[in-house]
Amino acid sequence: MLEIILIRPGATDYDKNGRIQGTLDIPLNADGRREVDREIEQLRDRGLELIYTSDSEPAAPTAEAIASALGLRLKRLEGMHNLDLGLWQGMLADEIKRKHPRVYRQWQDQPETVCPPGGEMLSDAQARAVACLKRLLKKHRAGVVGLVLPEPLASIVRGVLDHGQIGDIWKLTADHGNWETVVVEPQDALVAG
Repeated sequence: MLEIILIRPGATDYDKNGRIQGTLDIPLNADGRREVDREIEQLRDRGLELIYTSDSEPAAPTAEAIASALGLRLKRLEGMHNLDLGLWQGMLADEIKRKHPRVYRQWQDQPETVCPPGGEMLSDAQARAVACLKRLLKKHRAGVVGLVLPEPLASIVRGVLDHGQIGDIWKLTADHGNWETVVVEPQDALVAG
């Protein structure tokens, strides 16, 4: 059995202000650095063997801090970048809600049916996540590995691993500075096959 600890990076100023980050590289802010310090202490006794990360800010600096503090190797996962939210990136979520209420509601209820202007479909991000997870699971059948990913990518990966739903994507984009464990059984056909 493999335990994947999904770690969300610390906060950025975009998180603080309610802006949509997507694939934009926004650095950790002071609160985010404190969140990373807290995560390090919480993860210290979890038996982590290796940290994987997205290349994006703030995921990479979060992963680097955790790996350094815990004496772990760090590997970057090619293709594991956040959902491209196109022209919505940099906007306030409230702006989209106000200017495009039907699209906002559809994105809440059925995110897989919406493609942000100039962005990508959720299914494309899921396909990338599955490809990356297949490579990861070929290398790791058991043990404990960390995976540092921003939202909503972290929830997309969790949904792939536990065959669950993503939920309200607007709430997910504000999720940062925490972690959760997903247990992957060797017979999990979706990603291991």
